[in-house]
Amino acid sequence: MEIQGTVADGYERVREAFAANFDRRGERGAAFALYRGGRAVVDLWGGSADGDGRAPADGGTPWAEDTAQLLHSATKGLSSAVLMLLVERGLLELDAPVGDYWPQFKASAKDKVTVRQLLSHQAGLPALDVPLSAARAVDGVSGPRSVAEQRPLWEPGSAHGYHPHTFSWLTGELVHRATGRTLGTVLAEDVAGPLGLDLWIGLPPEQRHRVGRLAAVEPPPAAPGGGLRFRPRREVAEAYADPGSLTRRAFGAVDPAPDENTNAWHRAELPGANGIATARALARCYAALIGDVDGARRLLRPDTLAAATAEQVSGPDRVLIAHTRFGLGFMLHGPASPMTSPAAFGHPGRGGSLGFADPGLGIGVGYVTNGMQPTVVNDPRAQALIRAVRECLADQPLLG
Repeated sequence: MEIQGTVADGYERVREAFAANFDRRGERGAAFALYRGGRAVVDLWGGSADGDGRAPADGGTPWAEDTAQLLHSATKGLSSAVLMLLVERGLLELDAPVGDYWPQFKASAKDKVTVRQLLSHQAGLPALDVPLSAARAVDGVSGPRSVAEQRPLWEPGSAHGYHPHTFSWLTGELVHRATGRTLGTVLAEDVAGPLGLDLWIGLPPEQRHRVGRLAAVEPPPAAPGGGLRFRPRREVAEAYADPGSLTRRAFGAVDPAPDENTNAWHRAELPGANGIATARALARCYAALIGDVDGARRLLRPDTLAAATAEQVSGPDRVLIAHTRFGLGFMLHGPASPMTSPAAFGHPGRGGSLGFADPGLGIGVGYVTNGMQPTVVNDPRAQALIRAVRECLADQPLLG
């Protein structure tokens, strides 16, 4: 497999790990980028943009430097950055009831649910009593109406459980009510535009040709002794297999599962699920959250970032059936999402994508793939890349 792009001196092991993903871990088409100290030190891509692994000689489309990819739940980190930008500007207050901005949300015993609880997956709204079709999920009306009418599945603030789909309608409608703009518009005008990012929630039609096509791929066999393969505990596997479990209901809030390769899905705005970006843009965005990047000013003040990444919840997750840690929308380093250090924050996406920053190490990371492996967190390809980054950074001088 021909790997294209560049790595700075001292980061060669990341290129080796990226190539090994194609050789040994089922990769089909992907890109990986790493920023350190506000500059790009790794920018790699390779494989097929078609998602089925066909080589160009066999009719496949090669992954190009500007190929972008659907991020799945890695979108949540970008949306959280937008929410915190609005908090910084005084347009949202973390401890204000969501109903102050969105009166209809007060229905069904939700009048005291706060913005903070909504962002940290404490609102008790991970699933819907009546799932939405794909068409209704993206119509801009049915999703917000459904979560506004939904009764919490636990007392808000008393527990936490990952909101895979409903996070989209909750955050999207909150931003629209507070600003009069959609979350995707705020991201485009106030984040992606100033930083020059190929990154969207709500893909413009003229960018459609750049998006890689998703396809399922077989996960790699487990290496002797365990290797990097993540093995779910028995109770996790049972929760995903049980149609009546909260886990299945949460991930089944859109039913039947949508075709995520369609124009309709790409152009909709689902701030928890359908962001589209290059790995370079994802890494650059996270780098800009923790410092200046290539002369551009950082996105959030240090005090805002500290609030965003302070642990809000830690412990058993009622949906993921694992120990999770969340800040304000950002997933924090932990057993369910190992990053580079306890200081790291970001978000993985179903099937493999990952974006995060580590302020202690001064890095921003972006990984995107069109080869969908059956993982929500702990994808073996992302794990291999993160391990290589750690090894390279151990040999690098500390940032001043």
